[in-house]
Amino acid sequence: MNDTRQIDTNGKSNVAKKATARGVPTPESLLFKARRVFLSGLLYAVLLSFCISLLQLTVPLYMLQVHDRVLNSRSTDTLVMLTVLAVGALLVYGILEFIRALSFQAMGSALVRRLNLPVLTAAIQASVDQGLPKATQSLRDLTELRTFLTSSAVSAPLDAAWSPVFLTVLFLLHPVFGIIGVVGVIILVCCGVITDLLTRSLLKDANRANIEAISKIGATLRHAEAIEAMGMLPALARRWRGLQMNALELLDLGGTRSRAMASIARTLRFMIQVATLGAGTLLAMQQEISPGAMIATSIIVGRLLMPFDHVVETWRQWVSAVGNWQRIQALLAQNLAVRQTMPTPRPHGDLIIDRLVYAAPGVEMPIIKGISFSLSPGEVLGIVGPSAAGKSTLARLMIGIVKPTSGGVFLDGNNVYLWERGSFGEIAGYLPQSVALLEGTIQDNIARMGDSDPHRVLEAARLADVHEMIGRLPLGYDTQVGDGKLTLSGGQRQRIGLARCLYNRPRLIVLDEPNANLDAVGERALMRAIEQARDDGAIVVMIAHRPTIMQVADKLLVLEDGRITQFGPRTDVVSSITPSGPKVGATAS
Repeated sequence: MNDTRQIDTNGKSNVAKKATARGVPTPESLLFKARRVFLSGLLYAVLLSFCISLLQLTVPLYMLQVHDRVLNSRSTDTLVMLTVLAVGALLVYGILEFIRALSFQAMGSALVRRLNLPVLTAAIQASVDQGLPKATQSLRDLTELRTFLTSSAVSAPLDAAWSPVFLTVLFLLHPVFGIIGVVGVIILVCCGVITDLLTRSLLKDANRANIEAISKIGATLRHAEAIEAMGMLPALARRWRGLQMNALELLDLGGTRSRAMASIARTLRFMIQVATLGAGTLLAMQQEISPGAMIATSIIVGRLLMPFDHVVETWRQWVSAVGNWQRIQALLAQNLAVRQTMPTPRPHGDLIIDRLVYAAPGVEMPIIKGISFSLSPGEVLGIVGPSAAGKSTLARLMIGIVKPTSGGVFLDGNNVYLWERGSFGEIAGYLPQSVALLEGTIQDNIARMGDSDPHRVLEAARLADVHEMIGRLPLGYDTQVGDGKLTLSGGQRQRIGLARCLYNRPRLIVLDEPNANLDAVGERALMRAIEQARDDGAIVVMIAHRPTIMQVADKLLVLEDGRITQFGPRTDVVSSITPSGPKVGATAS
């Protein structure tokens, strides 16, 4: 058995510790690469912003030269030359502004390409571990982050960073203008700080409340039939309204404060420009500056203060973007599974559960408490026990869905949790308690949404004895299923889910209550499928609450409170169970 068996109590295996050295994408490496993409793009944008800031002096300098040179000399040639230079500079300015916008767009797209799949993977893992519908929100965070990077809000701090260029020009024109510019920048920076103090915590709380409300209503809508049938809508509407109103009140309060500070900042900017023009008029009257310098200074001060005003105005977007990034970081750090990237060959060895312990995240008491056993190819194991014994959790551990706290599950010497998921999917089949069909055709679902082999699809359908049932659907294997499509019964979904589980003749098959929605005909078909899988050399593990299905089991495992109380050949375990002991047909947990 290889070293993937060693998993420490912190939940990180030796293989995971060596992941970075082998080039496996860890959360840290993914976030580092994403930051590197952002910083490299940001550096390029900063250099472009410097050139753009210099070129923004074109209009005030042009006006200064026209007033001081052309009007005095009345030289048409000078006016033409200045105009040509100004137009050329403005054309370059427009091109650089366009290139900077493209750089932010490329930065946002690169960030999405690097993080899209890891974020989706981590979100699904978080939903598995915590039972929360995080995938949609996480992808929304990534999309909103890209939208922010392509908006005008992101360029405002870069323009503000080059304010010393304009301050230098103002001081060169006259020290009074430089002082007014410095005071104006300080005032607007203070407005930005006050805006942050007034709105940051409010907006964070509002976003958190809004996400919670959307998550809860999304989870509730999955039970629409029960809600409608039992008249629960009014009560749920009151709860939803309470959650929504809490989020809206926080958003409205934060928005009101933010908009108030933006209005104050804009008013102060205009007042500073008026003060600049007034001071320039006095200096021109005292002949300390020329009239052209007076007008040029007013334009430069407006350009100096505009980015700071824009920062105050778009502060909500910055707070939201920071929240998006922090949630993405936390999601990847907490839920991105570090798995092998090297595909593993099709196994032919035993399934070994070695001192397996599992505790749910945030819970000290483990659900599975140090169990060990093994199965050989061609064996069928039935798992029974009382409710909340940990049977379904054990099934999820055996199929590699959740990470063990310690110990491990090994198939042919390979840790099933660390197994590269593409190759693992080719050798494993899983039928959960609640079968959901994905958006697509029946053929797509049986083929697990991949490039389907029609012969393998038909083989799996016949093994699950659903070929004739599918033939009676409107378009047979091309029938569309999923949200808003053809409605299938629970038994039909379960049998198609069984065909999906049996696709490609898996070596490890885990069935969690596979006969829960089946009639007698469907249950007999299920038993035949299990027998055929056993004859094919597969390892089959099944949990069931109806004892008839256990007739095909070679071994039985009785699980109570996360521990094995009995394990062995089916006939021996059945004969040893006392009337007061656990029932072979106990409901699966």
